[in-house]
Amino acid sequence: MAKTLKLLSGEVMPIVGLGTWKSKPGEVENAVKTAIDNNYKLIDCAYAYGNEEEVGRALKEKFQSGLKRQEVFITSKLWNTRHHKEDVIPSLKESLTNLNVDYLDLFLIHWPTAFKQGRENFPKDDEGNLIYDKVCHLETWKQMEECVKLGLTKSIGVSNFNSKQIQNILDNCSIKPANLQIEIHAYFGQKKLVDFCHKNGITVTAYSPLGSPDRPWAGTREEPILLKDPVIEKLGQKYSKTPGQILLKWLAQRNIAVIPKSVTPSRIQQNLNIFDFTISDEDVKIIDSIDKNYRYIAPVVEVNGKIEFRDGKAPDFPFYEEF
Repeated sequence: MAKTLKLLSGEVMPIVGLGTWKSKPGEVENAVKTAIDNNYKLIDCAYAYGNEEEVGRALKEKFQSGLKRQEVFITSKLWNTRHHKEDVIPSLKESLTNLNVDYLDLFLIHWPTAFKQGRENFPKDDEGNLIYDKVCHLETWKQMEECVKLGLTKSIGVSNFNSKQIQNILDNCSIKPANLQIEIHAYFGQKKLVDFCHKNGITVTAYSPLGSPDRPWAGTREEPILLKDPVIEKLGQKYSKTPGQILLKWLAQRNIAVIPKSVTPSRIQQNLNIFDFTISDEDVKIIDSIDKNYRYIAPVVEVNGKIEFRDGKAPDFPFYEEF
């Protein structure tokens, strides 16, 4: 199994990285340091996570200690309020400042849906409804291409886009998307969308590869727990690996990059330790068979202090399409 993926841009992306979504203030800095100390080469970030400055402090310390910039692959994402053409480049420059770097390795459009322009990440009306905006993907993408031309990022891509939205970009771009980042795990294998991307030379990154047990709304509805699935637990015993390592390996063997989030040093070490075994073809099929087409990460809003699950009413909501 390869430890890296080749991007359309010619750059090379590690297949295992550290995710930083949901990492609490005061925790993510040490998590990044621990990851780098354990030979992680990919750090996945986003402006909307609200912790890029902490990530940047960790990176700065490691750069001062001898880590070379080219030894670490850094991803960040353009947030929904910054889709207007005049906001894309300034948003990227803001992330660069926060992260203490001169360029990104990969810059993604975080979601295809645009929010009301401004500094508030989740603009809402008086009734608690998100305020959306209509910005054409292609308008935003042209500015993403400018980011490459200016040397602010080496590669560009998208996150949470469906196949039709990606095809629209492919049909109208001068620089193709190098990567799609989406929710993928054993309960939500996304085979059609992954096949579509690979056919078009687009690499795929799986977020929430372990089922995101610490997502903010966990426990607000009854849900299957991926890490406790008996099939995964049994395979963990067979291969003398943790359930998490089995789930990550299953994805990596599909040539899908994984970015599990953790702030626990032992788990950070475990998540990278998946290169010393191979899941048999027979067992891969067994894991494939537990797919429930179950999405853990669906848009939610908080109304009067209560989390509500709603179908997407937003422009360009990506999950209506089949894939």
